[in-house]
Amino acid sequence: MPTLDLARFPRLPLVTRPTPIEPLDGLTAHLGDALNGVRIFVKRDDVAGIGLGGNKLRKLEYLLGAAKAAGADTAITVGGIQSNHARLTAAATARAGLACELFLTRSVPRQDPDYTGNGNRLLDDLFGATVHELPGDADSLAAAEARADALRAQGRTVYTFPSGGSSPTGCLGYANCATEILAQTEALGLTFTQIVTANGSAGTHAGLVAGLAAMACDPRLAKSFAVLAEEPRARAEVLDKANATLALIGTERRVGPEDINLDGRHRGPGYGIPTASMLVAVRLMARTEGKLLDPVYSGKAFAGLLHDVRAGLYPAGSSVLFLMTGGTPGIFAYKDVLAG
Repeated sequence: MPTLDLARFPRLPLVTRPTPIEPLDGLTAHLGDALNGVRIFVKRDDVAGIGLGGNKLRKLEYLLGAAKAAGADTAITVGGIQSNHARLTAAATARAGLACELFLTRSVPRQDPDYTGNGNRLLDDLFGATVHELPGDADSLAAAEARADALRAQGRTVYTFPSGGSSPTGCLGYANCATEILAQTEALGLTFTQIVTANGSAGTHAGLVAGLAAMACDPRLAKSFAVLAEEPRARAEVLDKANATLALIGTERRVGPEDINLDGRHRGPGYGIPTASMLVAVRLMARTEGKLLDPVYSGKAFAGLLHDVRAGLYPAGSSVLFLMTGGTPGIFAYKDVLAG
């Protein structure tokens, strides 16, 4: 089996490994012939580790590993008001003993209390982060860097993370996850035609692509559905970040545009804005499996996967793996649209 050695990179363990791979037997029984003989499995990164889990923890293992190695006492990051990355950064820094500051923009046009004060936003405060709320058009990273400079002037050692933790260092988390998936599939005696995930800040997909490419596997095995940027920009971001991650790993292998398997058709009118197919997917998973998809990321991505399966994209008898990336607290910020 291909392997990838990332041991030289500092890592702060946050994820209970390996996260399980489970078949969706209840959904299969419910949908029957609509699945065209395709089996869907899920990898449960939504239940990983601390802070109610999620894919950002894999990135934070390497980001906080680097921060601790540099002697940092404070971590600062950015995101939207309902950012899963911000919530998990707050949880992980609390565990690591670092101070945490979050710069959160009002990037989704909602002002209701469910959105501005519940879900992830509630947990940011509970985990003890200092939160700075900014208008939707603000340059949150510039504001974060200015705050970091001010803290450094006071003698603090500050480490800043980009949106979603999707730097090359953060992407190592999903390069490592690619090795975990390959090991699990071998142990389970499975072969997956596709590994499917959501694409927000591009780091999860880019990490998978980099990990697969570094192990001489087909990077197109990983496919994402864009939920933040429109397809051309999302595709370019995955490509850039995958190659930057490969360079960090130290391999000469690089990927090209043809290696990026990405679909932007299920994004809807914009980031964080519900779609009818997302609502169907979230309710279907909950009512047939008792598992929770979030309305911003995995709900739209799973809607895309169901569309592809029903459209006959995958041959009968094949198996597809859906990466459940978490985001469960966001459900409570979308109470009104999910009720019913």
